[in-house]
Amino acid sequence: MKPAISVILLTTLIGAGQGLFLAYYGAELLTLLSVIPNLPLNGAATAGSLSLILLMAGLIASFFHLGHPERAWRAAAMWRTSWLSREVIALPTAMVLVLIYALLKLADNSHIVYSLVDGSPVTLAIFIGFPGMLAVLVLYLCTAMIYACLKFLRQWYSPLTVINFFLMGTASGFTLATAISVQMDPHLFDYFAGWAILLALAAFVSRLASLMRNKKLRSPSTLQSAIGIHHPTIRQLAQGAMGGSFNTRAFIHGYGPTLVKLARRYFLLAAFIVPIDLLFASNENSFGLCVVAFFIQFSGLMVERWYFFIEAEHPQNIYYQMIS
Repeated sequence: MKPAISVILLTTLIGAGQGLFLAYYGAELLTLLSVIPNLPLNGAATAGSLSLILLMAGLIASFFHLGHPERAWRAAAMWRTSWLSREVIALPTAMVLVLIYALLKLADNSHIVYSLVDGSPVTLAIFIGFPGMLAVLVLYLCTAMIYACLKFLRQWYSPLTVINFFLMGTASGFTLATAISVQMDPHLFDYFAGWAILLALAAFVSRLASLMRNKKLRSPSTLQSAIGIHHPTIRQLAQGAMGGSFNTRAFIHGYGPTLVKLARRYFLLAAFIVPIDLLFASNENSFGLCVVAFFIQFSGLMVERWYFFIEAEHPQNIYYQMIS
């Protein structure tokens, strides 16, 4: 498949934004339940605002992939059967809820909606953040299932696709949360850094598993079955047209094996190994190191998403194998 930079930006940006929101809102829930020390989360407003910015940036990037952006709203019409339509609904829903959460945090709103048995107050921000968390989780599922539901693209048709999207998005979000905590919540540095490392390790293992799985895949189709002629010696001498076509432009990437191999090595290092090492070497005073870890990781995730598209082999390329 030929990767589109707009889709790469969409999936990586919103993944990081979702992960950042889950990181800080999850910490707030655990604080409420006394799982972690009941200390103020000074960075919650910043995290909510940055999460919204990343989600908006991803949404804006997605418009560059549309032939008619003014008709984008129509994509929601097929929500009963289309994961893309569900994503179109889930993304703005998550954005609205994250926006309200961020505004309440920025306004330092402490209006109590409910009190737990032990007297812990559930503020309006926590109350609004819960459906926001659910919307973010649904958005992860919808985005990943756009690709994981395609049976004919066997490299994507796997539960590992959903797992990878979730783990890589949350890993980058927690890495960014670690950088925020250095400036605003140093008492939570170990919490965010620890989860960022664990999620990056889990994502590394999961992505390696998908690479190994995809390497073993063998196409059930042949050139004979692609054209319906079962002669033992069939050779393609031309693509069937004097110029290119949509089929050859959209589904054949045209990159050489050396570049693809370099991309695979780079994203394994930049998205997982290097950030883990940097987070291990950092502490509650290492703001610059944490920021560098996030940007290196994000660059690796962008290359990973590029490779994700390159890795997928469309069945129609059997017919166009002289080009592909």
